[in-house]
Amino acid sequence: MNKKQLWQLLAIATAGWIGLAIPAYAKEVPLKGLQESDRQLIRAIMLAQLPAPQTAPSTEVVQVTGVKVNPTEKGVEVLLQTSKAQQLQITNRSVNNSFIADIPNTQLRLPNSEAFTFRSEKPLAGIAEITVTNLDTNTIRVTVTGEALVPTVELFDSPDEGLIFSVAPVAPSTQSQTQPTPQSNTKPSQPSAEGDEPIELVVTGEQDTGYSVPDASTATKTDTPLRDIPQSIQVIPRRVIEDQKITRLSDALRNVPGVVTSGNRRSLAPDYVIRGFTTQNTLRNGFTFPGSSTTPANASAVSNNIERVEVLKGPASVLYGNLEPGGVVNYVTKQPLETPYYASEFIVGSDSFYNPTLDFSGPLTTDKRLLYRLNIGYENSGSFVDFVNRENFSIAPTLSYKIGDSTTLNFGYEYIRQDGTPYNGFPANPLVFQLPRNRFLGEPGDREQSDTHNINFTISHRFNDNLEIRSGFFTQFTNSKRSSFRLDFGDLDGSLAPRFYETGTDDNQLYSLQNDLIWKFNTGTVKHQLLFGLEWTKSSGNFNYDDNYTDYSIDIFEPVYGATIPREFNFLSSQQKERNTIALYLQDQVTLLPNLKLLIGGRYDFNQQRDIFQEFNNINIEEPSAYNATNQIDNNAFSPRIGIVYQPIEPISLYASYSRSFVPNDSRTRTGEIIEPTRGTQYEAGIKTELLDNKLSATLAAYEITKTNIPTRDPQDQEGNSAIGVGEVKSRGVEFSLAGEPLQNLNIIASLFFNHTFVSEDNDLPVGDKLINAPSQGASLWMSYEIPKGNLKGLGFGAGVFYVGDREVSLPNTFTVPSYVRADAAIFYKQDNWQLGLNFKNLFNKRYYETDGFIQPSEPLTVLGSISVRF
Repeated sequence: MNKKQLWQLLAIATAGWIGLAIPAYAKEVPLKGLQESDRQLIRAIMLAQLPAPQTAPSTEVVQVTGVKVNPTEKGVEVLLQTSKAQQLQITNRSVNNSFIADIPNTQLRLPNSEAFTFRSEKPLAGIAEITVTNLDTNTIRVTVTGEALVPTVELFDSPDEGLIFSVAPVAPSTQSQTQPTPQSNTKPSQPSAEGDEPIELVVTGEQDTGYSVPDASTATKTDTPLRDIPQSIQVIPRRVIEDQKITRLSDALRNVPGVVTSGNRRSLAPDYVIRGFTTQNTLRNGFTFPGSSTTPANASAVSNNIERVEVLKGPASVLYGNLEPGGVVNYVTKQPLETPYYASEFIVGSDSFYNPTLDFSGPLTTDKRLLYRLNIGYENSGSFVDFVNRENFSIAPTLSYKIGDSTTLNFGYEYIRQDGTPYNGFPANPLVFQLPRNRFLGEPGDREQSDTHNINFTISHRFNDNLEIRSGFFTQFTNSKRSSFRLDFGDLDGSLAPRFYETGTDDNQLYSLQNDLIWKFNTGTVKHQLLFGLEWTKSSGNFNYDDNYTDYSIDIFEPVYGATIPREFNFLSSQQKERNTIALYLQDQVTLLPNLKLLIGGRYDFNQQRDIFQEFNNINIEEPSAYNATNQIDNNAFSPRIGIVYQPIEPISLYASYSRSFVPNDSRTRTGEIIEPTRGTQYEAGIKTELLDNKLSATLAAYEITKTNIPTRDPQDQEGNSAIGVGEVKSRGVEFSLAGEPLQNLNIIASLFFNHTFVSEDNDLPVGDKLINAPSQGASLWMSYEIPKGNLKGLGFGAGVFYVGDREVSLPNTFTVPSYVRADAAIFYKQDNWQLGLNFKNLFNKRYYETDGFIQPSEPLTVLGSISVRF
């Protein structure tokens, strides 16, 4: 298949799949008011485009689209909203002081088809918690936990509303418990105006999942339980972001084993090192958008519009194409809610930090077919570093429209403006450890600005419970400009740090179209969930920079500011980049047995890269030079993945997987041929477990990654202008993660990792040298606890420690950045729908450093105070 044919296939698929959704919706719309010829034409289109009839499975998977808690005169009723309650079969049991009901052949799914978890804490006397969650892919579990005794629960079904669990209060003196008694088509009595004592419902429009999330979509592009994924994946939910008062999403990654930040968190956009490999590319709601050295892809990753962060470890090219083999970070944004939700928060802190945010959501129509969400955030802050400050503004409206019972449109827009002082830190030299943390080696007038527009449009249609199509379009426009005196790479000249002046602009555009077909079917007793996708991505950028390499050195110990901005430049550069990718991928999630699952898939990418360079070098006045070149590169790659999961008992999953990744090369051999893409190959095995009745989840993973075909100098080329692909590096390690609520109101998230990275083959670099910014070990632990009752009810505490081992600053290895342990703490008070809090970051004012080729000192003790209210 050539590229022209693939383009045609992509266009046909997009038009055809949308065409399938339109007539399917037309079945739901009366054909009144149309002429007879028009009605016949619509019926003909419907008959032509509907899929051929297929044998229906023996058991239908029922969708539960919402969970509500309503007070009654007997206690509360928990309503699972579905129109097919009479089809459900419930099995229940009592374990310790909990009533547990499992409902097979069901799924918790919001109207936009996203999975969710429901939790209500202390809804009435004697009841500690009610939770409704997806136990596995096709089973819902309802758990009602009594504070001391098993609760009394009765079951009802209503054809108009759904399945109802009626929960009665539990008195401490209760001697016996009534077992659940299923009844049909009978509703509990309605709430009365009077009651013996008030009922407290701790339920809002947002459903709090706590610290542990049962499923994620990054690994498979479908909502899959984490225990069924044969690859390590960690999720940082909104609850952790709020408890730790994370205002820059790079800080959230401290909770993930094997991930460290590359670059300073005060910069507009740091990159990440995952399992030893630096990555600039990230995902946003599953769409890949590439970064560059000037405008990394996570430049728009401010936290107020992010619902959770999913980190998939190891190669992810099987679904997302060009990525480094260490892993990928996926930012999942907030989506509209069916119930009204209004939240506001104001954070104020050290170094003149001010951060107000608004988050509104709910239905715009009485039938709840049109939903909205609006997030607005503003930040203005100084810094512990002299002359460094920043100002950010973001607004993100989102709409969700349910056209019919099976078709949903989603539209999202996000605008982010960032304005701040570019900050590199210090040169890579051990002398800088003697400098004060507030030392700034730029100039007070240095500025960097960026404007980012993210637009996302998706349409999904479910023909039945087994067949679904999705088409999504994502585009991003980013404009940034810089005017600053920058540190030059290189060593110190005594105590002088070399600098140069740079001014210029970047304009970047990204367009991405994804089409996915999800089909569930059986072959005998074997179940399949097939994903077939076509993706087209185009990114382009115009970079125009003027540099002056006059000696603007600054003394690191006794800096003197006031360098004059030059009017002439001795190095002018212009570059136009364009990347085009067309890819098709196929994945099958196979259930061989209820406790044996296979994941297999592959993706083929057609990549085309075109660069136009224009440079004028007048540094050497006697021999000025001009350089113009056009470079066009084609790189094609196949990326497979196969993994297996075995569950010897329900709470334990043993898994093993093999996966590959690729990164295109733009280096050429002596004969002018493009070097084949760099390849990453990973072998991973591990164990996932759910403890304490699914309240605590843990993952232990061991892996080896080999990255091959890295361009390195051709020893036969005396001029050094060509390369050969013989470079190789390895990463080996063990990771452990833990998250959940082991005790009532005690939440924990923890990580531990050991990682050994090294150069295994190269023509220039010493074999055995460690990779840059890849610590050999690290750990984190964060816990929070809220007092559940008594006079101090609502008072809570949080505490955490974060450890990162020493890291190499450069290749070849010359010196290291030392390890550090940082402690954080928090205290908060919740009452009704408002909360007050104090967060202490770097509690003991530990001095430590980070690196991305430069050295950045840590923030000192930082205090953030917050007040929030929710309705």
